[in-house]
Amino acid sequence: MNGNFVIGLGQQVIFIVLELTGPILIVGMLVGLIISIFQATTQIQEQTLTFVPKIAAIIVILFLAGPWMLGTLTHFTSDVLGNLQRYIQ
Repeated sequence: MNGNFVIGLGQQVIFIVLELTGPILIVGMLVGLIISIFQATTQIQEQTLTFVPKIAAIIVILFLAGPWMLGTLTHFTSDVLGNLQRYIQ
């Protein structure tokens, strides 16, 4: 195992983390932006108003994208564990 291999594996891990967390973060940010625009136009400054829609949207995204996320993570993990003898050299 040389330095280039470790850097490549680290890049794969970072890409997978960004790929898996991206949809959740984007949906959370979009819902937060919509709620903040709504609060600014109606001048309702209730703090709990932002949390419930964000949590609901994130739960919906987890239900919709959960199987894909689990499949991606399972594929990467099985690839790493399947090639473990190559990593130990």
